[in-house]
Amino acid sequence: MTSPTWTISELSKEFDLTPRTLRFYEDHGIVNPTRDGRQRVYVSRDRTRLKLALRGKRLGLQLSEICQLIDMYEGPRDTVPQLVHYLSVLTAQRQTLEQQRQDLEDTLSEIFAQQAVCEALLAEKTKG
Repeated sequence: MTSPTWTISELSKEFDLTPRTLRFYEDHGIVNPTRDGRQRVYVSRDRTRLKLALRGKRLGLQLSEICQLIDMYEGPRDTVPQLVHYLSVLTAQRQTLEQQRQDLEDTLSEIFAQQAVCEALLAEKTKG
């Protein structure tokens, strides 16, 4: 029985990516399609690695972190060092995002305050 394969257009469509994005992931060693003439042929390993890369991207991880986690995934699974490393990456990313959220909330509060000042001044100037 032959393993399933995908073309670049099939994976692009499935994951809602451009072929250029898939080639980017190929350039960085995340996927490694074989060739059938000029056509790229992706196997299950490529599809899985692509899914992991996209998950890492959704989590806001850097490309180097994504590659490291994907490579870790392909080793012996669920080892204590792997889980500890993954937990530390997730914790650091969560802390970064929480700080960004706080920064956004602070900025939005400042904007709201400045808008209120502007609206009050406009109301005062256009009253008479």
